[in-house]
Amino acid sequence: MLRIAVPNKGSLSETAAEMLAEAGYAGRRDPKTLHVIDAENDVEFFFLRPRDIATYVASGALDVGITGRDLLLDVQQPAREIEQLGFGASTFRFAGPPGRFTSVEDLDGVRVASAYPGLVGSFLRDQGVNAELVQLDGAVESAVRLGVADAVADVVSTGTTLRQAGLEIFGPVILESEAVLISRPGEADGVDTLLRRLRGVMVARRYVLLDYDLPTELVDQAVAIAPGRESATISPLRDPSWVAVRVMIPRRRVNQVMDDLYALGARAILVTAIHAARL
Repeated sequence: MLRIAVPNKGSLSETAAEMLAEAGYAGRRDPKTLHVIDAENDVEFFFLRPRDIATYVASGALDVGITGRDLLLDVQQPAREIEQLGFGASTFRFAGPPGRFTSVEDLDGVRVASAYPGLVGSFLRDQGVNAELVQLDGAVESAVRLGVADAVADVVSTGTTLRQAGLEIFGPVILESEAVLISRPGEADGVDTLLRRLRGVMVARRYVLLDYDLPTELVDQAVAIAPGRESATISPLRDPSWVAVRVMIPRRRVNQVMDDLYALGARAILVTAIHAARL
């Protein structure tokens, strides 16, 4: 069986479980369950702390796992990222007292607090900066105010939390992270099937099917607005001066495309969700 590690809690847990369910895999009914066998799909799921997943996969104890790119790089284990999963996005930045730091070079010789010392330490070494890392498990933004660090490296979304702590962001982006599928060294049977299914889920989440009727002479203009993935499907209607068109378009563009097609002359414009796909 393919052995898959899944986050048992935290920000990635719920979406990872939903994604696997949409891919046709059995999930756990009890949130306290740590091991589920899906005999029909020939896989085993192990529900683990997100921070531990890369270690288990790198050791070969498990074949693949879902975790954050930040956690993978932080533990510095030889597991490898094989697919971006399109959720759990986060950005890591440096922050410090207003006006004290302007660049990463200013961190040389000072204390930097972070919950990701492996990740931050590697970044600083690559920049030629020798800083003292202070490892904290949470509330990193309080480290400067409480006197245990001079600067922090933390996840930033809007920056509001850091500003409320009296800090300002400076220097380059440390990492753009998101949920990723990671694999142990070597090959494992069943990974290709898992990848195809997860990619199908991501397609279903990102795209919709768009159907509409259109005067025949407007087809070229309509296809320029919404060309589809490979090519639009054009079908004749009873009235030879009209055709039916079907295309797959990005979900985020659906309303703009509908407006543009309607303005062109398309009618009976319908949108249908995609529940599964293989491209």
